Amino acid sequence: MGRIGEVQAPVATRDALARGRLRASLVPDLLVEARRIVNTVIAGWHGRRKRGIGENFWQFRPYVEGDSSRIDWRRSARDDHTYVRDREWEAAHTVWLWADPSPSMLYKSAAASVSKESRALVLALALAELLSRSGERIAWPDLTDPFTARNGAERIAAQLSHAAALPAKPDLSAIRRFCDIVLVSDFLDPAEETKAWLDVLARHGVRAHLIEVADPAEETFPYAGRTEFTDPETGDKLTAGRAEMLAEEYRLLYKARREELAAWCKRLGWSYTVNHTDRLASEALVRVHMAMTVEGGHAGLIARGNHTGSIANRAGKAVA
Repeated sequence: MGRIGEVQAPVATRDALARGRLRASLVPDLLVEARRIVNTVIAGWHGRRKRGIGENFWQFRPYVEGDSSRIDWRRSARDDHTYVRDREWEAAHTVWLWADPSPSMLYKSAAASVSKESRALVLALALAELLSRSGERIAWPDLTDPFTARNGAERIAAQLSHAAALPAKPDLSAIRRFCDIVLVSDFLDPAEETKAWLDVLARHGVRAHLIEVADPAEETFPYAGRTEFTDPETGDKLTAGRAEMLAEEYRLLYKARREELAAWCKRLGWSYTVNHTDRLASEALVRVHMAMTVEGGHAGLIARGNHTGSIANRAGKAVA
């Protein structure tokens, strides 16, 4: 039986310099890919899409008694209704971006076109590009402070290239209310651990958007026969004599983990999107954009692509 998947560019997790050099070699190409994807979705990417202080016209709407907005008499003269002119809110908004740098993200199966790490970085950089073009402030936890720049994606890419080591889970306590944060990861840790880590965001009133990057082999569990699974985080190994006997329980656990996180996000008004590495990255960008432009939060959005299977622990990142 041929190899179903492998860990891309295996590097000892303790060798921070080697991981930094590997990331530095990948980031320029991933920035180019991110910009290519941005160019395919930019036509549908709009501003904040809400009424407020700004110079650009947004919409006409019927006047209601007590409305403090100024009546547009020219538009009102066209028919029997009275209209007011709304401008689009243009105050800069802060959006934090983060892509999981942990070793588990290096996994890539034969069914996928890219590794999870590559897809996560492309999504984060593409969002940085889109948000920068829209005039928003962007930042990366433990890497940059919030800033506004037209070349925001390039600046973040340069910072990532020179970061020798990034924490597996950054400190999120400095992120405050009225900010958004986009977190891109495989979220394969136990759901309780993930919720405990992100609880500080909920307490601070931050709106979060989780993008789960999933390899198709992690969902479908296509392993059979004698198979050795390796945990890329710890190096622990598990040998299964008949791997297919684990498949049903594995999928149930995976599905339960995802559904628990998605339900939790929904209760908080956050969004939860799944992007598979054999699908287009632009699919996730469109869904996250929809979630970010909904005023007051979004009811936990799940995008499953065309897969329905599931898993729950790091056995899915195995080399078989």
